[in-house]
Amino acid sequence: MKNELIVATTNPHKLREIAQISKLPVTGRTSQVRENGKTFEANAIKKVKSLKLKPGQVGLADDSGLMVNCLNGAPGVRSARFANPPTAENLCRKLLRKMANCPQRGAKFICVIALAYPDGKIRTVKGTCYGRILREMRGKNGFGYDQLFRPCGYQQTFAEMPSKMKNWLSHRGRALKKLLAYF
Repeated sequence: MKNELIVATTNPHKLREIAQISKLPVTGRTSQVRENGKTFEANAIKKVKSLKLKPGQVGLADDSGLMVNCLNGAPGVRSARFANPPTAENLCRKLLRKMANCPQRGAKFICVIALAYPDGKIRTVKGTCYGRILREMRGKNGFGYDQLFRPCGYQQTFAEMPSKMKNWLSHRGRALKKLLAYF
């Protein structure tokens, strides 16, 4: 890619993951849009459209979240705003409280990435990672719900895995791989 990649995010963890997975130089730019879309795709598109791109720049924005089966897909598009303040510990503890009586622990992480060019053309891709929500937090790596989410076929949570492994398996990693294939 010969273009400069501008990522709309206020999350330094997300910016670092995108750089590690894509192996591209990225520049973060604060996106102050209200994420009030009803879908991950709507929020990602809204964020990427907020970037004022110049010739030679490509904009990227994602919206990601956790969808828990026994909570009818919650926290979903409100994943980052599920607890107040939205620290990883608060998010995880609130999720554990909401799931206290849920015997079924299935969940999935979703990531939709929107890519925009200065001419207004936008492309979206989606990545999904299926797994289970544990009954206790485990691990120190990652952010958000990583201490509770164990992907299918693995014994470790995202927070227990080395970054390289988590990035390879994650919803964001899967979406970015699809996006890179597009190039």
